[in-house]
Amino acid sequence: MKVLFISNDPSIFDATSGVRARMRAYAALMGELHVLSSAGKDAKEEQEGNLFLHPAHSWRLFRICALARRAHALIVKHSIEIVSAQDPFEHGLAALRAIRGTSAKLHIQVHTDFLSPWFVKIGSWRTLRMSLLNRYRCRIANRVLPAANGIRAVSERVKASLIARYDARISEPSVIPIAISTDVPACVPLPKHPSTFALIAVGRLEPEKRVEDILAALKLVIKRYPMVGLFIVGEGRERKRLERMTLSLDLEKHVVFLGERPDARTLMGSAQAFIQASAYEGYGRTLIEAALARVPIITTDVGIVGEVFKDGAEVIVASVADPAALALNISRLIEDNRIRQELPIRAEVAARAHLATVGDLSTRIIDDLMRVLQ
Repeated sequence: MKVLFISNDPSIFDATSGVRARMRAYAALMGELHVLSSAGKDAKEEQEGNLFLHPAHSWRLFRICALARRAHALIVKHSIEIVSAQDPFEHGLAALRAIRGTSAKLHIQVHTDFLSPWFVKIGSWRTLRMSLLNRYRCRIANRVLPAANGIRAVSERVKASLIARYDARISEPSVIPIAISTDVPACVPLPKHPSTFALIAVGRLEPEKRVEDILAALKLVIKRYPMVGLFIVGEGRERKRLERMTLSLDLEKHVVFLGERPDARTLMGSAQAFIQASAYEGYGRTLIEAALARVPIITTDVGIVGEVFKDGAEVIVASVADPAALALNISRLIEDNRIRQELPIRAEVAARAHLATVGDLSTRIIDDLMRVLQ
């Protein structure tokens, strides 16, 4: 089987990256695996056995056309049988265009819950550009997904939303989650801070993560519990705005921005609670990681919440865009020692039970691609 992945992860060209390791594992089960990805000017064509890496250099405005042309050429040159795109948006459209005039099959991966109403919701002028782009992406998905010979969703939530939206117009999606190691690294202490109840938030600082709701919730909580602090791990376009918001809410003594940390998982276990306020998630890797770290979890109803973790049993759930509910949940953890002790035990059990059903992801992904050919 000869497969072409169309990706947007330039770390594939780093021989030591986790992405490269996954591609090696996939390639070991195939005849040939080609990966086409946008990359910096320094990235070059590479080959490791039957793994072939192809960088694409283009301006963002012309990326779809550039990827489609390059992918089509690779299909013809290497007799590619399946083209798998990492999303049903720009990369999916490039893949759809690339297979025209060939016998290659189209496979689409859906990692984002793009059918959530929050995906296109305009919250403010600040997020208007993102909202309009996501509306355009939904239109692309409406064209790409019905044309796909196979679809991979990362959670039951995403699969259910696809079936509800497209019904019989699409192939039934396979649910294959994200690869997560069950090994729990030793805890690393959080930086010294006067707070005695530390919350930790881990993830990209982007609009859809709604970290501003956590800050607003913290402002409400410290009126009664001034010992609460928040550690924010991650980088993104929202960082400067969130730092300004921290100052405007007079929270600078309670909030620490740690930036991008490769040891984020090791920091989780040193906090008193993990908190997430995302507007939407396809899966929710950090929820699994927090559960394995045995830290109580406060989250919005996104991703694998409801599928892996139940509200009140393993995690505490709040509605999206509801800082008051987040504040109440934080206070609940502070006040109820029993919940604070029992939730992480049950969450770890649920996370490990879920991961035990996942099996070998490389084999499952290859089997999913084989079904596309059949």
